[in-house]
Amino acid sequence: MSEFFLIAGLGNPGPRYTRNRHNIGFQAVDALARAHRLEFTRTEHRAHTAHGVIGERRVILAKPQTWMNESGKAIAPLSRFYKIDPERILVIYDDLDIPLGVIRYRPDGTSGGHRGVQSIMQLLGTQRLPRLRLGIGRPPGQMDPAAYVLQDFSEAEVPDVEDVLRLARTLVENWLNADPDFERQGMTWRIAAAANP
Repeated sequence: MSEFFLIAGLGNPGPRYTRNRHNIGFQAVDALARAHRLEFTRTEHRAHTAHGVIGERRVILAKPQTWMNESGKAIAPLSRFYKIDPERILVIYDDLDIPLGVIRYRPDGTSGGHRGVQSIMQLLGTQRLPRLRLGIGRPPGQMDPAAYVLQDFSEAEVPDVEDVLRLARTLVENWLNADPDFERQGMTWRIAAAANP
């Protein structure tokens, strides 16, 4: 088994998508990299990667450069090349069914309809895939969810997004340090300003 852990944030590549709701996974691994002075200096297996150490763990942070729905085409080859078991891969991504300000962890289970996660599971051949789901909330009114996720966060939402990214960073650090909370199913955390869902 590899000594590496793989932290994969999901999103769409390119500057036009950088601040989109759908790219909060990219934003989370970018924030993690900044906090630990890691840089995305490599492109390998269709992903931008940053290699380094967080705590006492050797990590690879990854941002797939496929489209979101084909994320597995980057993550599966990375995991095979570095011999990283799925249990040592943490996937971070947006979730429409969770309010902004709420983060949920699952160690396994279905994709919940998220096509990026579905792609990874399909190409890894397992649902035993730890993940952090970062809530972005439902679109207002009759807005098409596909259009909603490709919008930038509103100015009013930005402070909550920043709090979510700080909390996500702490949760990744705790997961790497084998915090026993992560052995449980369906753990949920909220930023201080988040209302109960």
